[in-house]
Amino acid sequence: MQIGMIGLGRMGSNMVRRLMRAGHSLVVYDRSSAAVSALASEGAVGATSLADLVTRLSSPRALCAMVPVGAVDALLDELVPLLDRQDIVIDGGNSLFQDDIARHTRLATRGVRYVDMGTSGGVWGLERGFCLMIGGDADVVQRLDPMFAALSPGGSPQGATPGDTASRGYLYCGPTGAGHFVKMIHNAIEYGLMAAYAEGFNILKHANAGKSSVEHDAETTPLRHPEHYQYDFDIASIAEVWRHGSVISSWLLDLTATAFAKSGSLEGFAGRVSDSGEGRWALAAATDISAPAQVLATALFQRFASRGEDDFQNRVLSAMRWGFGGHAEKS
Repeated sequence: MQIGMIGLGRMGSNMVRRLMRAGHSLVVYDRSSAAVSALASEGAVGATSLADLVTRLSSPRALCAMVPVGAVDALLDELVPLLDRQDIVIDGGNSLFQDDIARHTRLATRGVRYVDMGTSGGVWGLERGFCLMIGGDADVVQRLDPMFAALSPGGSPQGATPGDTASRGYLYCGPTGAGHFVKMIHNAIEYGLMAAYAEGFNILKHANAGKSSVEHDAETTPLRHPEHYQYDFDIASIAEVWRHGSVISSWLLDLTATAFAKSGSLEGFAGRVSDSGEGRWALAAATDISAPAQVLATALFQRFASRGEDDFQNRVLSAMRWGFGGHAEKS
């Protein structure tokens, strides 16, 4: 099928390549002319503007947007007036599911169809395939099945029931917003898993605390049994052994082991961890429906702390300790 791709960043460009490998025809546009030219040299049809993109696609059109969350509405403002009835706009980014519901209603007034496609796979999606979580009107999603099948990892296991797409890496999750709702929870779980690995490896790294000479004073809790903490662990080797047969093996652990193999102390990483919104939205949804999410909340707040967002509250703590007990801060 013919597909228009808007946004040729790390994921968008690899989605184009994977679709072309499967025999689909791609017309591409990005604000970066270099990104367009690069894919045009690989067989895509390059467009110089959104209007040019639309004219190069046959009706009914299918256009996939892989742009930052904050750019989606501005894109739709420019794009939708150029479209015809029954054209389809697919938002493959990480939009908030409530925004999907509003956009679906807005586009429907012009007869344009809207699909939300939560996409996971990162920079590895070209080779491994992309996991897709899809929301929208069922008839429109069915029309796009060849696209989803090409993007996904594929390979249904023996014994799978007919029409079972989940085992191939893509799933129609339900009406508008369902795809991004499922992706939102996916990313919140990702936060929790990453935090658990990070905390565990940090404990291993400090398991030699008993070897350190610590000044004893009123401000420092002494290590009661330093003889219990004399381990100099090979963190990289532990990460590697856990990859083989362990119940905590995962792709995230594979990536962690690779990073440790390159640098056991992870030089080059400052430890400032961003959050792109899904963790916050997941906690808001959990609050709305009274679903406890303690681990996910802690993982999100740890990301805030990693960026220095706890500096002021820590100064407040120091001020209170100084006020009630004359506790001086240690350098």
